[in-house]
Amino acid sequence: MKILLLEDELMLQSAMVEYLNDTGYEVDAFEDGMEAFESSRKNSYDLFIFDINTPSIDGLTLLDKLQSEKIFVPTIFISAITEIEQISKAYELGCYDYLKKPFHLKELTLHIERLLKMANITSKSIVNISKMYSYDLEKKRLLFDNEEQPLTHKQSQIIELFAANINKIVDFDMLRHYVWEDAHVDNATIRAEIHRVKKVLKEDLIESLKGIGYKLNQKH
Repeated sequence: MKILLLEDELMLQSAMVEYLNDTGYEVDAFEDGMEAFESSRKNSYDLFIFDINTPSIDGLTLLDKLQSEKIFVPTIFISAITEIEQISKAYELGCYDYLKKPFHLKELTLHIERLLKMANITSKSIVNISKMYSYDLEKKRLLFDNEEQPLTHKQSQIIELFAANINKIVDFDMLRHYVWEDAHVDNATIRAEIHRVKKVLKEDLIESLKGIGYKLNQKH
């Protein structure tokens, strides 16, 4: 797995690169946003890890620029910034996770592993769910007979998570983390939201697994 790291604190960058390499990841590291942008246009990466405050181009602007170039890669933001506006902007741009400085390096790898479990790194493709339904993971759109279907923000997040893990179990913890950003919501609240998603769908696609979670079943 190849990671692009944007971090302008050189001691932290060096420590992260060494730790990630030892863990088995290949890392290209930059302290300048423009250099990271140019590298991401020339090379293929499985994951971005961006600090927010960086020279030339900040991490938020960088992700926005990359998406305008049709470069869609799962992204983790790391920052000492705690302003909710910045964090909200990161999630609006489609970041998968946010890690507040300071953090233990083991914590970073745990976030990466959880992201891989959730996203399944398939964000560059159209997922065919059934003969009529598909999901565009790049543009975050549910399509029925190639027409976009209206969804609330939460419904879209739920379908995206299911589509990225099609035919796989999506447990309550995965839903709680990805859709509710680790808020303390109980399983009943999650079940109620899934019920609303099921009512929106024209086909019976979501299987309930009692006490575990759900599974989006692909139908041919």
